[in-house]
Formats: sequence, structure tokens, C-alpha cells
Amino acid sequence: MAIRKIHEVGDPCLTKVCRPVTEFNDRLHELLDDMADTMYEAGGVGLAAPQVGVLKRVVVIDTDDKYGLMELVNPVIVAIKGKQHEPEGCLSYPGKSGYVVRPAKVKIK
Repeated sequence: MAIRKIHEVGDPCLTKVCRPVTEFNDRLHELLDDMADTMYEAGGVGLAAPQVGVLKRVVVIDTDDKYGLMELVNPVIVAIKGKQHEPEGCLSYPGKSGYVVRPAKVKIK
């Protein structure tokens, strides 16, 4: 596992459209492991592949709840419910945070 560089606001890779994952292989597992290590090292709760310079539809999330680390590959939101208004930061915007309105629950496939 490796700690990858987190790309910050202004980096063009953060605004590009990601490609779906088509091959589930060792490279994907390595990417997911590296992303989790990078997220934990940076003190985050989520990290998307473009934030480490990889234009793939992959995200890791760990909100310290009963689900633990979630690795999402090609996720599709199928339902949302409720609202929450919480302070939030972003690893690509170091030192910045603000209140964000998000769904209280999200169902993905």
C-alpha cells in the first residue's frame, strides 16, 4: 500500500469526467487500498479516485459507523431520503470547511 498525492483545487483532473471501471483486477485492488491509506493518513472520511489523479468511477468512504470502510466501484445513486446540514471539509480543499446540505440517506447500487 502507498500514500498517494491528493490533488487540490485548481487541478484539471478534479473537473474531468471519470471512466467506468471495466476490469476488476489487482490494479483496482491496489488503487482501492492506496486510496483508503491516503484517506486515513489525511484524516478524511471519503476520497474519490480523481483526488489521487485517477479518472475512474471509484470512491472509498469510512464514516466510522457500523458499515466501516466502503469501497464503491461504478456507484449509481438510486434513491435519496431526507436532508442533513453539517459542517464538512474536503481533502482537495485543505484547511477549508463549510456547512453543506446533503441527503440524510443515500441508496446506491
